[in-house]
Parts: sequence; C-alpha cells; structure tokens
Amino acid sequence: MAIALITGASSGIGLELARVFAADGVDVILSARSEDKLHALAGEVREKYGVKARVIVADLSVPGEAEKVYDRVVEMGWNVDYLVNNAGFGVYGFYAETDWLAEADMLQVNIVALTHLTKLFLPGLIDRGRGRILNVASTAAFQPGPRMAVYFATKAYVLSFSDAIANELKGTGVSVTALCPGATETGFQDAAGATGSRLFDMRGLPTGADVAKYGYRAMQKGKRVAIHGLISKMLAFTVRLLPRRIVAATTRALIARSG
Repeated sequence: MAIALITGASSGIGLELARVFAADGVDVILSARSEDKLHALAGEVREKYGVKARVIVADLSVPGEAEKVYDRVVEMGWNVDYLVNNAGFGVYGFYAETDWLAEADMLQVNIVALTHLTKLFLPGLIDRGRGRILNVASTAAFQPGPRMAVYFATKAYVLSFSDAIANELKGTGVSVTALCPGATETGFQDAAGATGSRLFDMRGLPTGADVAKYGYRAMQKGKRVAIHGLISKMLAFTVRLLPRRIVAATTRALIARSG
C-alpha cells in the first residue's frame, strides 16, 4: 500500500488532496497545526475509504519543525511514496506596512519548510527508485504581486525549485510536480487578510476539490508544472510576453479591494 504525507491537510486544498489520495487507496499521514481537524479528517477517510491514516501535529512556521515531522514518520516505520508540500499562507498589504513577523513565518512555511521536507524525504524516494513530490505553488509564481509582494515571491521560488529538481531527477523514478492553482474558493483569502480583493470576488471560482483532483492527476502523470484552469494557463503564458511593469500594475489592480 502506498503512503502519502500531506502538509497543511486540515483545510482547503490540502484537506481535499487527502480525500483524493484516500479515495485512490493510498494511506495518508496528515500534518497541520489543528489537531482536532486532523483527527476528524483521519477518521473520515478511514471510515469512508478503508485506508490507514495517521496524524502529525506540527507548526511549520517554527524552525526545525520539518525535521520533527520527518523523525515522527521514521518512528512510525512508514516509507513515504508521495510527499505533498501543501502547507502555506499569504499576507496582504503594502510591504512597507505589513507585519514582519507574519512574513517571516510565511517565508518559513512557504519556502524553508517545503525545501527542508523535500531534502529529508527525497533520498529515500531515490533509493527505492520510485515516488512523487507535489509542491503546491500558485499562478502567483508567474508575476510580481504588489500588495502581496512576499507571498508572490515565495510561490515563484516554489515553482523554480520544483522545476529544477524535476530536471535533476530524470531517470531516478521520482517526479516533481508544481501545482499552480489560481484564485480558489478556500479560506486562503480570509487567512491572508485579502477578503474583498477583486481577485477573490470573481464568480465561478474553482473549489479546493476541483484543484485537488486536477493536481493529483497531474502528479500521477509526472507533469512538471500543472496550471489549473484554461484562463490561468492563458494568463501564465501572456505575462511572459508583457513588460514586467505592466504585469505588476495589472496584478496590483486585481489584488486591490473592490469598492
């Protein structure tokens, strides 16, 4: 039986990814800060899909916490076949005015913990000659994001990092996929303080379940970059052709609060 470790599994896309893996018969290790939500999800997937589910409560904004997650998995005696680096969050506002401690935590979660977990689990995947890594980036990775400057920059890192190690892993049996969703109906905007932003007020946004199913299929196919949605794909291509100052100005207008 294959095993997946999913960070940020207590809500949003991470929660839906846990359900998708379990529905496909994959045992899951669920990690996040919210113990009650994790245990509720673990109970749900055990009952509904008959898989094994374990919980690791961890706050990846704390330096060194990624290694504690890895050590706990080793103690369980489980070999991870799928590493899903989903944990992440955003901070909204002009950079000169945002809270540094919140942004430092975001850098730790979105970049440092993701990179460290990959460093820790990747050698085992290579040794076994099989495995897949799914790093949740964003369409934010393709352009600068005034009003969310640091968040957009973290996702650009995730995309670049994922693409590079995917190349390094050719012939190993291990693949890396960067999942790049656009604006999605999750609690992300509330947590980031971006409620009311034009970007998230658009109608017909995809759900976390939509993105999770798409990301899972893309990962299983070994795709390097998986951009969810036709409009997002078109925008990701278009921004490469436009001057950066125009892209930044357009993104700033989209992220601004309406009204």
